[in-house]
Amino acid sequence: MMVNRQEESYKYKKVISIGIVSELTGLSPRQIRYYEERKLVFPDRSKGSRKYSFADVEQLMRIADQREEGVSTYEIRQEMTKELRERMLKGQMNAHFRMRS
Repeated sequence: MMVNRQEESYKYKKVISIGIVSELTGLSPRQIRYYEERKLVFPDRSKGSRKYSFADVEQLMRIADQREEGVSTYEIRQEMTKELRERMLKGQMNAHFRMRS
């Protein structure tokens, strides 16, 4: 399935308030701020308010599911770090091979 760039940019645009995120995820604003403190989600902050993207909402829903299964925030962060490293490595390898062709 091919995703166009407009859909991708829309998914990552930080425009959703914490109240709406709370309604969408079923998490309280306090829980959402806690996950931010634990470095599991990274909202934009301006003028004292937090703004989230649809990708952040999806991430928070995955976090909530994992927490219900008993996974600690530390373990979740470790897995996120591992996934990020893997994506970065893939990107570097792809860039390397594109340059060689």
